Amino acid sequence: MNILEQIAPDQRGSALKVAELIQSHGGRAHLVGGCVRDALLGIQAKDIDMEVYGLAVDAVEAALKPYFRLDTVGRSFGVLILKGEGIDLALPRRESKTGPRHTDFKVEGDPDMSPEEAASRRDFTINAICCDPLTGEIIDPFDGVADLKTRTLRHVSAAFSEDPLRVLRGMQFVARFQLKADSGTVELCRELNPADLPAERLWEEWKKLILKGQSLSAGLNFLKDCDWLQHFPELDALVGCEQDPKWHPEGDVWVHTLHCLDAYAAERIGDEWEDLVVGLAVLCHDFGKPDTSYTDDTGRIRSPRHDVEGVPVAKAFLERLTRQKKIFEEVLPLVEQHMRPLALYRDGAGDSAVRRLAARVKRVDRLVRVAHADKSGRPPIQPDSFPEGKWLLEKSKQLAIQDNAPKPILLGRHLIELDIKPGPHFGKILDRAYEAQLDGAFDNEDSGRAYLRKLVREIL
Repeated sequence: MNILEQIAPDQRGSALKVAELIQSHGGRAHLVGGCVRDALLGIQAKDIDMEVYGLAVDAVEAALKPYFRLDTVGRSFGVLILKGEGIDLALPRRESKTGPRHTDFKVEGDPDMSPEEAASRRDFTINAICCDPLTGEIIDPFDGVADLKTRTLRHVSAAFSEDPLRVLRGMQFVARFQLKADSGTVELCRELNPADLPAERLWEEWKKLILKGQSLSAGLNFLKDCDWLQHFPELDALVGCEQDPKWHPEGDVWVHTLHCLDAYAAERIGDEWEDLVVGLAVLCHDFGKPDTSYTDDTGRIRSPRHDVEGVPVAKAFLERLTRQKKIFEEVLPLVEQHMRPLALYRDGAGDSAVRRLAARVKRVDRLVRVAHADKSGRPPIQPDSFPEGKWLLEKSKQLAIQDNAPKPILLGRHLIELDIKPGPHFGKILDRAYEAQLDGAFDNEDSGRAYLRKLVREIL
């Protein structure tokens, strides 16, 4: 396969230009890593990585500066970024671990390192393939091409153990490319521990799993095979947590969650933020079951209030991955309310209940996606067996709250219009007014003003 054909024309031209300039100055520039892997899989590469051999970083900068805008923030590590091109360049580096933390590395650039030796520092064989863009030659010292053909995930060398994050990288690669891990790689992963990894590095790999994984179940089962669920106890608790076979013939909560995640992945909408929020909610939606499940007097397994009780458990899981307040604000309400679509549908709920639900979850369409994934995780499912989702979407669309929470009609300025001076009482009055709005007491500014005048007389 011609690797360059899988690169967008503009980037292809820039990559060739880089290779020609580096060659004219006595060096070589190869395409490396993910862009080569993806191209061999027939996936168009978006982010291009190139490795430069035979030139020091000063010479590389001098060769490229007249033709490209360079970001030199990583220059001391031998890294240059071509601004606006989606191309990163790096000199091969020697890295040696000096301590237990992820920052305990000694990094030395070595422009004289061969492509084969540089590849030996990579994580998996499928990422240790490089290509000379000028000749099309594939350099594959660790048989990564063969592993791609057999869909095998295999570590390159003993240097793999220097960075425990590679276990999570393996997780998302297995999920994205539906790979089967080599037994020796799994054994090596079992010896590693993420304790010293910072949250932001963990977060990036979990994001890739949620946003790019085709078989999320395969990725998470890889994590299980590597004995890494012990490092994520909220997930570990799902394994062996039995469910009532009448409602969950698929198995325990772990198996159910994996089915749900695969159902979610099959219906991603391509909006990164929306997919991330929904995917995380699907992952966490049954975290409350291990603490709430019991067998009643009739032998039925029940999990009362697992939706509500799962919120602090989900929060603890997410807190080890990110400090983004918006993640907690938008994911946790979906966990708490994931059973509400069916309950409201069965009760024939009115507009007020739907408005209140929208106010809690911010977007009803998100909640419907989570509920649908939950139901799809209980096979067999029929194409028309999700009437509650259809009903809730239609209802919320009629109320213009399908993709947003109901916006408050009455604001502080309306109180000022009534000659009420700002103060702590503002919030209490407006909260009462918003509750009344959700209940349908008014639906526009004029009727809202009338309601507010009456409310103010009652309160003040």
